[in-house]
Amino acid sequence: MNTKQWLSAQTLTLPLIALMALTRFHHFGDAFSLPDASLAVFFLAGLGFARRWWLLGFLMLEAALIDYVAITHFNVSAFCVSTAYVFLIPTYSVMWFAGSFCAKFKTLTANEILLSMGVMLLATSAAFLLSNGSFYLLSGRYPDASWAQYSSRVLQYYPPYVSAALCYGAFGLLVIKLVKALPALMAHKAV
Repeated sequence: MNTKQWLSAQTLTLPLIALMALTRFHHFGDAFSLPDASLAVFFLAGLGFARRWWLLGFLMLEAALIDYVAITHFNVSAFCVSTAYVFLIPTYSVMWFAGSFCAKFKTLTANEILLSMGVMLLATSAAFLLSNGSFYLLSGRYPDASWAQYSSRVLQYYPPYVSAALCYGAFGLLVIKLVKALPALMAHKAV
C-alpha cells in the first residue's frame, strides 16, 4: 500500500468510526442526540473497504465497546442486551455485504445511487428482521410472544430503524459522489 492509498483509507475510515462513536448511544435519537448510524456505517464501510475484513471486525468490536461503556458509565439501559445480542454479528454483516455488493457501481450515476439505496433498503430490512426478530424471540423479555404483538412492534420500530439508516446512507453516498467528482472538477477548473 503506497502513501496515497494509506491516506485515502485513513481519510475514509476515521469518519465512519467517529460517526458510530458519536451516534450509537441512542437508537432513534432525541432532542439532544442523533439517531444511531451503525447500520449505515457498516454499509458504507463495506462499500469502500469490501476486502478489508479487519475493518468489519474492528467496527463490531467498536459497537460492543460503545454499548459496554454506555451501559456501565452513562446510565444507558441494558434492556436490549440479552442472549440475542450475538445476532448483531449477522445483522451488521448483512449491511457490510450489501455495501460490498454496491461497490461494483463505480460511477455513482443517479441510477446507480438509486440501485444502491434499493439494496440498502433490502439489507436494512433484513438487518431489522435479524436483530429485532432475534430479540423478540430469544431475549426472554416476551415470554408470551405472539405474532400480533410482534407485528405491532414492527410497526413501531421498523420506520425509524430504516429511515435513519437510509438517511445516513444517502448522505454517505452523496459525499462519496462529491469526493469522486473533485478531481474532474479541479482538472476542468485548471483548463
